[in-house]
Amino acid sequence: MLLAQLSDPHIGADWGIGDPVAGLAATVEAIRSLQPQPDAVLVSGDLADTAADSEYAQVRELLSPLRAPVYVLPGNHDERGALRRNFGLPGVGAEPVQYSVDFGSELRLVAVDSLRPGEDSGSLDRERLDWLEAELAAAPELPTLIAMHHPPALTGIAPWDEIGLPDADRRALGEVIARHRQVRRIVAGHVHHTFASELAGCPTLTIPSTFVQARLNFAAEELELAEGPAGFAVHAMVDGGVVSHLQPVG
Repeated sequence: MLLAQLSDPHIGADWGIGDPVAGLAATVEAIRSLQPQPDAVLVSGDLADTAADSEYAQVRELLSPLRAPVYVLPGNHDERGALRRNFGLPGVGAEPVQYSVDFGSELRLVAVDSLRPGEDSGSLDRERLDWLEAELAAAPELPTLIAMHHPPALTGIAPWDEIGLPDADRRALGEVIARHRQVRRIVAGHVHHTFASELAGCPTLTIPSTFVQARLNFAAEELELAEGPAGFAVHAMVDGGVVSHLQPVG
């Protein structure tokens, strides 16, 4: 079982650096070159930059060469209703976009909505955590990968941590994870940078953007972005565990 993950394409962005369309197209071609092909592809948020329907249409067109089903979840630049309209996601209107996909007996993907509408920072309120608790309790023996946009960990870089998940929400998520040991990994995007951590003993991994990357500067006082190689992850089920490979593009 192979699950490819890409994140933060920001189609429609005009930030004066990088080319979001070229970055996503190159990443799709890199995924198409994998042998064997992944069984599924996850896009962990910020598909569009302004959440316009035309941007989502372009995302769909750019993803169309992939030879595997594509699963998406919202980031802080996305709008739930528009994402639902364009990708046929479950639920209605502006309610959280949350769902699970079972890939036989090898892996379960659980998509969790960390969006706080109108804000760059994330949120995991009691309603979303209760949904996750019930979803995990429904399949306690099935190895599970949880995907969200905002990483459930601190980076140590103040401007990024200010737009992450609040401390209380991360602790509450950790309490849920501690009760469900079938969760093998939590994956995220948002920070345009690769970093690994853990939550309640569960490994977490955040992957780079297909667009522009964050500079590693622990003294930064504001977000620092620069052109850099796009990247994606491939999560492989090996002997009941998740092994994650990070692959640069270009």
